[in-house]
Amino acid sequence: MSSDKKDYESICAEFGVTDFRWMLKNLNKMKKEREEEQAEFVSSLSNLKHIRVNSDNTASFELDMDLIEPSTSMYLYKDGVMVPYTKELGDSMKHSLKLVGKRYIFSVRDLMPDDAGLYQLDVGDVNVFTTDFKIPTVDFLVKIQEVKATEREDAVFECVLSNPFSKILWFGKNLPLEQGEKYDIQVSEDKLIHKLVVKDCLIVDKGIYSVCAGIKSCNAWLVVEADKDAQKGKKTARKTTRAGGSGMDLQKVAQEQQTKLAKEREERKEQIKATSTAPPPPPESPAAPLAPPPPESPAAPLAPPPPPGAGPTEVEPEATREPQPGAASEAAAAEQQPVVEVATAEPGITGKLSDVYVLRGHPAELTVEVSADLSGTWFKDGEPVGPTNQHQQNLNSGAGVTMTKDGTRHKLRIQSCKDDDSGVYGFVSGDQSTQGKVAVGGAPEFDPDDLHKFSKPVIIRVGQNAAFKMPFPPQGNLVARWFRDGTEIKDGGGVKTAREPNHSRLLLRDCLRTDSGEITIQLKNPFGAVEATSQLIVLDRPGPPDGPVETVETTSSVIEIKWNPPKDDGGSAVTNYIIERQQAGQALWTKLGDVSADKTSFRDRNVTHGKKYKYRIYGENPEGLSDSLQTTDSITAGIMILSGPPGAPAVVGASKTCIDLTWSPPENDRGVPIIGYHLEKRKKDTDLWIALNPLNEPIEDVKCAVREVTEGAEYEFRVSAVNESGAGDPSPPSSMVCAKNPNMRPCFKDPEDFIVVRAGNSARVKVCYEGEPPPQITWFKDDEPVSAWINVINSEGLAQLVIPSSKRSDSAVYTIKAKNSMGEASLAIEVRVTDEPKAPGPVELEQTVYGRVVVSWAPSLDQELDDRLYYVVSQRDSATRTWKNVADRLFTNTYTVNNILPGVQYHFRIFAKNDVGLSDPAQSPTWGVNSNRVPIPSKGLKPSGVSFERPPSILVPLKVHAPPKGYQLYMTCAVRGCPTPSVSWYLNDVCINFDNNYYITNSFD
Repeated sequence: MSSDKKDYESICAEFGVTDFRWMLKNLNKMKKEREEEQAEFVSSLSNLKHIRVNSDNTASFELDMDLIEPSTSMYLYKDGVMVPYTKELGDSMKHSLKLVGKRYIFSVRDLMPDDAGLYQLDVGDVNVFTTDFKIPTVDFLVKIQEVKATEREDAVFECVLSNPFSKILWFGKNLPLEQGEKYDIQVSEDKLIHKLVVKDCLIVDKGIYSVCAGIKSCNAWLVVEADKDAQKGKKTARKTTRAGGSGMDLQKVAQEQQTKLAKEREERKEQIKATSTAPPPPPESPAAPLAPPPPESPAAPLAPPPPPGAGPTEVEPEATREPQPGAASEAAAAEQQPVVEVATAEPGITGKLSDVYVLRGHPAELTVEVSADLSGTWFKDGEPVGPTNQHQQNLNSGAGVTMTKDGTRHKLRIQSCKDDDSGVYGFVSGDQSTQGKVAVGGAPEFDPDDLHKFSKPVIIRVGQNAAFKMPFPPQGNLVARWFRDGTEIKDGGGVKTAREPNHSRLLLRDCLRTDSGEITIQLKNPFGAVEATSQLIVLDRPGPPDGPVETVETTSSVIEIKWNPPKDDGGSAVTNYIIERQQAGQALWTKLGDVSADKTSFRDRNVTHGKKYKYRIYGENPEGLSDSLQTTDSITAGIMILSGPPGAPAVVGASKTCIDLTWSPPENDRGVPIIGYHLEKRKKDTDLWIALNPLNEPIEDVKCAVREVTEGAEYEFRVSAVNESGAGDPSPPSSMVCAKNPNMRPCFKDPEDFIVVRAGNSARVKVCYEGEPPPQITWFKDDEPVSAWINVINSEGLAQLVIPSSKRSDSAVYTIKAKNSMGEASLAIEVRVTDEPKAPGPVELEQTVYGRVVVSWAPSLDQELDDRLYYVVSQRDSATRTWKNVADRLFTNTYTVNNILPGVQYHFRIFAKNDVGLSDPAQSPTWGVNSNRVPIPSKGLKPSGVSFERPPSILVPLKVHAPPKGYQLYMTCAVRGCPTPSVSWYLNDVCINFDNNYYITNSFD
């Protein structure tokens, strides 16, 4: 069901399905059932990519998946068998999982032929994806070679495969390459020759390119050299030449391989044809029930020895995990009989000899069957032997060998075999003969010291490597195999075995706790087998204590719990248990203490009556703490005593956003103090009560403002008293109340009745109001409706009048009226649009009475336009040399200054001021010492001029300041000069007069 739709036709052909309509109908039905099952664990599943081989000798399949519960377990199966995978150990295991966002990438590393199979991914107990990994039997006859190309030239990589392959994978710099403008992928008609053309090579194209066919791969460099003939600054034209290639006649190699493949196909057809037409073999001769099967080729002079790992022929039974040489040798004497072949019509040998392997000191027997009562001669290594023949002295020193004839059966028996008895034995009768090899030897053995050393257990920690080594004497036809708990260990997935002539090694990388077990090495040759056993102990922190946690006793002052030891102690004994506790409604876990490993119970004496607690227990050994075992439900200390019901909640007030409630405490608290209240609400026409506060956050007062309401909805409320044991019985429900504002006459909140706006700015008048039902809002200007260009914005509870660009003519009294069914209200707001006033006219001074000066000035031009304009008079005398206001808020154009002293000069300034600010000042003439002096004639003398000019000088220099970081700094200095000097400030010889980070003022009075 996980296959692509484009593969449906080939899959149906593979399994012989011809009714596509029936197949699609059932497939859709099965898919729907699977989606329903997956919906329990998976919220979305998409972008499924079937398994494929990568350039780094790995294979991977991918899918995008959103799990409903991220902690849901995922399982990987291969051919129905669960395979382990890792997320933490990275490349240490054969199978791994990588999670990128919501994309899951499962990878298989160190690819081997036995990695082929059907891979299945399950989430929980539901299958979500299945993909078939097929590894074709293919290899490279010609591999790709390094290519050196010049810029703008095409580069060619070529290879030849051992079997036809329609498509292979090309990679450039570890990225898959596809047919396109840059790359041209070519395949010959016989699908043996494959080419990759890198078009228009540039410097950036250099790197390693690789090709994968099945699980075989090869790679080569592409070296791109700069074009020395190219002109600088100009783009060279693309070259028509090609660089690279294998340098071999690929067509010839492919033709030879095609011929070889065709020959192999014909041979297989002949074998199949011969097998189908061959007559069935006759039953075995009763005279030779234990004879071994005949060799494959009757014409062969000597049968080859049995393959490594197979049991010895005739002398011993099939090799087992626990060989018994004695028993094997006894059985050998009865089973050393040659194979009896099918009898022929012509006289001759019907049962021929086969190879025999015999343990030293054990008997061996060779038997030949003939079709008639014929005589024959025995030979050893080409020399005839017989009872009267001198050559028999060569056979076992003339002793222990007997030859007998019983009708058509000829036997040669060696009583006790020695090394000298090894050789090629033959039997000749007439013009027919047969021969077989007798090999005398011994079963493999271990040195006792090496065996004792190997038997010591290997103890490591999780994540470490375990190594085993077993020496043995060099022997021919010796096979070494490793087992763990009876299962043979093979290379791959962090396992490495090595065989040397005199020893064998086993390496287990990054061991897990599950790798612990009995490690056995078996040595086997044609004469027998022997084993040595050791133990692998992988230490880890223990598993969680075995549950569930049982409550032994619970009272108002004591809670006693017990548990069982962990099923897995991690390879080392548990030393103690650690107990933690959490009070219901709290997030903090508190350590209560620990107990020794021989105790699996704990009494908690620090409990409060009526409160609930949770416990968790950890096991500890020298490797660390286990995962915790936690109580499934809270345990209550003593008997729960719940409070009685409070009074029914009463509605104090209601609005569309809030409902105010109050209630009375319960009449009977049953002797346990009340710590708060638990409030619930129920919407009209529903049966669901919704909590408004958590149980662990009770309401401490007997009143509450409920804001979790929807405007226009009707609610009723109930309340429960909460004590240390929990929430008690609920109160009777309150009366049904609607979340809406009560009907009321419109009114305005915090109104402003006067607003000043600078001309040219936008004028915004905001008025907050209340009223239920919502009132209708109307604006007026001087009792007339406002102009259309004035924006009126009304929202719930807020009315706004906006004049985008105000002018003086917009000054007026604006009135807002709010009206609903309960009545109406109005509010008048004066809006004054003005600007800074213009300066007053010329100032005149006149003394009417000694010691008094009348200051008069022409009115400002804005006096007639602004009835709120007034004047401010400032005075400065030569004695104090500072300006001070002597009159304010003058609505006339004259002011009388008193206390004018003789001999003192006076200056006056007149400012016009309104709601926006001050105008520029109007300066008065100087009033002072010579104001009333009578001029004296000069009598012809010319007055001499007096110069007050002087160069600038610093009177008070700057001082060193050290302010704290982040504080403001004020620096001052005093200068003088005539005329007034220009002052510039510098920081590190850089002028800062125009830097906005500094505020600089210069005052010259």
